Amino acid sequence: MALKDPKIKLSDALNIDSIVAFIEFLQRESGDIPWHTEGKTDPWDLIETIMGLNIGNRFDISCRAFEWLKNIQNPDGSWYSAYMNGTPSDRTRETHMAAYFSVGLFHTWLMTGDIALLEAYWPTMENGINYAISLQTSGGEIYWAKSPEGKVDSMSLLTGASSIFMSLKCALAVATLLGKKRRSWETAFSRLGHSIRKTPHHYNVSKSRFSMYWFYPILSGAVTGETAEHRMDKYWNKYVIDGQGVRCVSDQPWVTIAETSELVLALHGMGRTEKAGIVFSWIQDRRYEDKTYWCGYTYPDMVIWPEEKISWTNAVAMIAADAIYAITPASKLFSHQSWEGFVYKGLLN
Repeated sequence: MALKDPKIKLSDALNIDSIVAFIEFLQRESGDIPWHTEGKTDPWDLIETIMGLNIGNRFDISCRAFEWLKNIQNPDGSWYSAYMNGTPSDRTRETHMAAYFSVGLFHTWLMTGDIALLEAYWPTMENGINYAISLQTSGGEIYWAKSPEGKVDSMSLLTGASSIFMSLKCALAVATLLGKKRRSWETAFSRLGHSIRKTPHHYNVSKSRFSMYWFYPILSGAVTGETAEHRMDKYWNKYVIDGQGVRCVSDQPWVTIAETSELVLALHGMGRTEKAGIVFSWIQDRRYEDKTYWCGYTYPDMVIWPEEKISWTNAVAMIAADAIYAITPASKLFSHQSWEGFVYKGLLN
């Protein structure tokens, strides 16, 4: 089913109620939402899950998750990389995890227009952004983490930096809505964007086997226009199995629903809307009987792996569907064009 025909029903491509019910089932009393029933929680993927819940209009659940994140934030603005049943299981403090709170917060505002929500979580968002940019180098890139012992790991990751770029865009949008000015964020945003576009060799190239390394600079809007077109086309065959989806890593026959959905967002964001729909159509039969998505599968033997149903995988499929079908007011969050007219347009150049 190639989604070229505008008459194709959304219900044929996505079952929102099933996915929301699955995520609600996973949520603990604290507000925490793990990857799966026995799984860990990480702050970045929890924000993805929050955005999926927003699309399903379950702000009661998503706000409980926001509150859990607020309550467990470290004094320096970071979160730990992983939690099990609310207890830290990996005390690494990653910069992109600290910053991504702003994307979920801005997404919620796009859905609700709730300024009070922005005000309530401004300190949490501000502290997370400040932690991330505190590890920015003179060249503009941002180191990826501090170790559990507090030592800065002097490695920069292109995928993580691209995520922080998107986070800074959303943080600046929130600041504008609240009438606040953060010059340090604007400077960090400008320098980071320049670094991603002009000095990609400063980033750890060993991660280039991951498909996110390819499309995240486009997904985040750090790379746009002709440069984005060239990057998308140049590496397409390295990461994509046509008719199936996106490999998580280029040298393994493992197609993942999350990366495929994120590629849909990158394609749609850069204006390749028809191609985005086609790619999204490839994963429509990669679902369980309850209409929730697989995490991934091996190709060509078509073995589902892993077998667990993952909260954030299902959430990002909803975000991709929102981009294609314009289900909600937040559907253009990743659209390059939608950001061009924003108040800080000059920072994108």
